[in-house]
Amino acid sequence: MVHLQGSVERVTFHSEESGFFVIRVKCKGQLELVTMTGNTPSVTPGEFVDASGVWFNDHKHGVQFRVKHIKTVTPNTLEGIEKYLGSGMVKGIGPHFAKRLVKAFGEQVFDIIEQNPQRLLELEGIGKKRREKITSAWSEQKVIREIMVFLQSHGVGTARAVRIYKTYGDQSVAKVRENPYRLALDIHGIGFKTADQLAQQLGIDRVSLIRAQAGVRHVLQEFSGDGHCAQRFESLVLEAVKLLEIPEETIKQAVQCEINEERLTPENINNKPCLFLTPLHRAEVGVANHVMRLLHGSSLWSNIDLEKAIPWAEEKNKIQLSDSQKQAVGQAVKQKFCIITGGPGVGKTTVVNSILKIIQAKRAHVTLCAPTGRAAKRLSESTGQEATTIHRLLEFDPAAFDFKRNAENPLETELLVVDESSMVDVVLMNQLLRAVPEEAAVLLVGDVDQLPSVGPGSVLSDMIESGKVPVARLTEIFRQAATSRIITGAHAINRGQPPKLTRKGDDTDFFYMNGEEPEEIFSKLMAVVTRRLPDKFGLDPVNDIQVLAPMNRGGLGARSLNVALQEALNAQSHPRVTRYGWTYAPGDKVIQTVNNYDKEVFNGDIGRVKSIDVEEGELMMVFEGREVLYQVSELDEVSLAYATTIHKSQGSEYPCVVIPMAMQHYTLLERNLLYTGVTRGKQMVVLIGQPKAVGMAVRNVRSARRMTNLRARLA
Repeated sequence: MVHLQGSVERVTFHSEESGFFVIRVKCKGQLELVTMTGNTPSVTPGEFVDASGVWFNDHKHGVQFRVKHIKTVTPNTLEGIEKYLGSGMVKGIGPHFAKRLVKAFGEQVFDIIEQNPQRLLELEGIGKKRREKITSAWSEQKVIREIMVFLQSHGVGTARAVRIYKTYGDQSVAKVRENPYRLALDIHGIGFKTADQLAQQLGIDRVSLIRAQAGVRHVLQEFSGDGHCAQRFESLVLEAVKLLEIPEETIKQAVQCEINEERLTPENINNKPCLFLTPLHRAEVGVANHVMRLLHGSSLWSNIDLEKAIPWAEEKNKIQLSDSQKQAVGQAVKQKFCIITGGPGVGKTTVVNSILKIIQAKRAHVTLCAPTGRAAKRLSESTGQEATTIHRLLEFDPAAFDFKRNAENPLETELLVVDESSMVDVVLMNQLLRAVPEEAAVLLVGDVDQLPSVGPGSVLSDMIESGKVPVARLTEIFRQAATSRIITGAHAINRGQPPKLTRKGDDTDFFYMNGEEPEEIFSKLMAVVTRRLPDKFGLDPVNDIQVLAPMNRGGLGARSLNVALQEALNAQSHPRVTRYGWTYAPGDKVIQTVNNYDKEVFNGDIGRVKSIDVEEGELMMVFEGREVLYQVSELDEVSLAYATTIHKSQGSEYPCVVIPMAMQHYTLLERNLLYTGVTRGKQMVVLIGQPKAVGMAVRNVRSARRMTNLRARLA
């Protein structure tokens, strides 16, 4: 064991999740900077570290100091103080002001900010506003620091400590001591495992009921993360016993307590006892009730003469409908609640436009919406009418954390059209349908063969399979669509036929290239995105090309592809800011990963970093032409988006998509995954894959159904 002390010059990498860090430290008695690696909840440039560990020669990165124990102290050298203040920890002080503050006040700077902030006004460029910002940020930082000392001594990281403080304020320590498991419920980014570690450190018994209850909830939440609304009682108990290592009897007792406290709801599915998280049970019951409510009665235009209306719509829209399309138009006009489903190129848009033409001739008030901003924009372009996202339509109120539009304050509409409805999960569908007035009609449009929603439930397929909701299935591919290999290829994949390898000189919009090893796929992908597509087709590698990976992890996962593509496409841009394991610079492509109702930016929205203000710790991002401001501490809500997962791409279309597919993705290789990825490409699709992996994806039809009870409720 070796003991080293020194000041942190640079934080090369620090993961808020695991606490893993790579730092460069100026150590006493060492001529060159020392690279240290280890784990700590928080580390900031300028801090003084006291570390003990071992020297280690890493074959890739050279000699490093592997830290076993580390503690940090507030710096006492001028250089350290400047680095510390300029690191973005205190809002309002960036590198520029840090330099001036240290120059003016030297080692007294901390005392002046805390006890004599008036003196900050002596510096040019610091007015009352900035002084207040600095002092309030400092005192908040101080309270957070105290809370952090408590939390960090129990292994909780900086970003989470800030979140805990923002949620509980000065009560943080008391609330965490009382029941650390509440963190998993209340704080975004804290899961059961973190709360559990904390609970162990605070001396909560491993076999206590409080731990068993939290564990049972966690297991159900994990299932809902995989799309299930419920779980069989037996498998829930088994999973909880395995995770918590607690006797089965205690787990069963915990389940009963959760039911008594109305956090879980028991119900039989296919005659087997199951358990729902109560909000998901309420949502599913709500969807079933609203569908049945809206199926009743007739619409204002149900007496339209279709023999005349359909030819009239054809003439007005200058189109010729096929027999199956006429049938779909007739069904949607006559029925009060109807679903239109079909793959790409089967004319769903043509049918919707004909329905709108006929219904709007009756002066009906029509509302169009879709789950994402991109899908709403596409719907708007294809119909020539205003379309909005479901969240905007329902008018989310951040103060009440609920939608303003509901059963008491319904939407003012006579026909609601929902596009890309396969993406809508059970919770959002319930919120939407409860806001539809009694007399209004509903038309759901979507492709049931795509991946189901990211959130729990399989609402569209459950409704179709229930046999209760009228369904128009479009299957015929139209003439101009049939010339597109993307469309014919997607339908072939859906029938279980793998795509054919593209030969040199083929004139096509769907290229399938072979790659035997992951390294070969990776180098082909990089060449295609950065050089070949831009040179041959004039595509912009950031705006026009979207890499879609089957999963996040692995060498061909979205995460490592993002790092490589950022390096290749935006390495020169500055200033840069690093948080939560990602580095951002102006020009970077980003994706929002959680719904943020305050900012009106939602899971899956793609934007660009416009500018970074290092002094203020702020980033300006642009989503769909709208500027949105992010604090550095909010960057765990976004990630880079040069590459994203196929799941995240649902409802979006891109000029060109590039899809890597290898056996390392085998747990996710399914037909609807490949089909969804291919159908995201508007002008071009490039699939680079191992033939075995592509073949496996095409053959593999989703074996595990999502556990829901909506079909039975409707039937």
